[in-house]
Amino acid sequence: MAALLAPAEVSTSVSGGQEHARATVDVPPASWPDALRAARDDTELACDFFDWLSAVDELAAGFDVVAHLWSTTHRHGVLLRTRVPRAAPTIPSAVTVYPGAAWHERETHEMFGIGFAGHADLKPLLLPPEFEGHPLRKEFVLASRVAKPWPGAKEPGESEAGGGRRPIRPPGVPAPGEWGTTPAPAGAAGVGEGPRGGVPARPARERPARPAPGARPARTPRPGGAADGPAPADPRAPDATAEPPADAGAAPAARGDRPAGTDTGPLPGATGGTGDGPARSGPPADRPSPRGPAATERAHDDGGTT
Repeated sequence: MAALLAPAEVSTSVSGGQEHARATVDVPPASWPDALRAARDDTELACDFFDWLSAVDELAAGFDVVAHLWSTTHRHGVLLRTRVPRAAPTIPSAVTVYPGAAWHERETHEMFGIGFAGHADLKPLLLPPEFEGHPLRKEFVLASRVAKPWPGAKEPGESEAGGGRRPIRPPGVPAPGEWGTTPAPAGAAGVGEGPRGGVPARPARERPARPAPGARPARTPRPGGAADGPAPADPRAPDATAEPPADAGAAPAARGDRPAGTDTGPLPGATGGTGDGPARSGPPADRPSPRGPAATERAHDDGGTT
């Protein structure tokens, strides 16, 4: 390639990428169409396929325009590269040599602002017509990261109010006061750091201290004689309401839910005396026995038995 473009100043190198490395040829901007034509027409190179074209922003050094060409016959590729100044980024178009470069040049013009002389239709390809600026230039500020909350500015689970840690600015967003006249929204620059003419960041909200794990505040004892109910009984204290055990030979005590005089002995018709079974009460005096008045009178006479 250097011999084909003599006497133009041409330098050669090898790109990175290990097994995907390519021979790289740097040419002056004025020799750009000749380098493309030589790579296509030379029998040893025979780069008959145009792969892609793009650019790299090198800041003050300008823009590198790179084209990758491929030979379908010899199965090899070559990278052609040229550098244009930042003040006047314009080179001749490759459409006259490789017509397939048309939309690649449209995209590069849209994203980097590089002009291609001889291209008849450099209209926007990806962005709307009213879009201003060139997004792939390094000085272009990603305004969407300023206007919207950036997920990487906070740790997972951290609240919106922030805390003791200073928020991190998103990549591509300069420090306050370094870019433009449009103020950033509150909170984008950090706590206590408002941009020029902007709104100061929202201060952090104070939170009460959390108790240590396992620590619980002491409970306030309830005063004795409170009106909200009796104090709970101690389960270890003996039950004062429990009945003492009865002697083996003593008769069973009368039930607590009935008067003592109503226990008149066993049920009517039961055999045995008082010790044969638990005492059962007979019918009340004001209610006649189902067996008739005579049975009721006999029950009062003989202690409840019929």
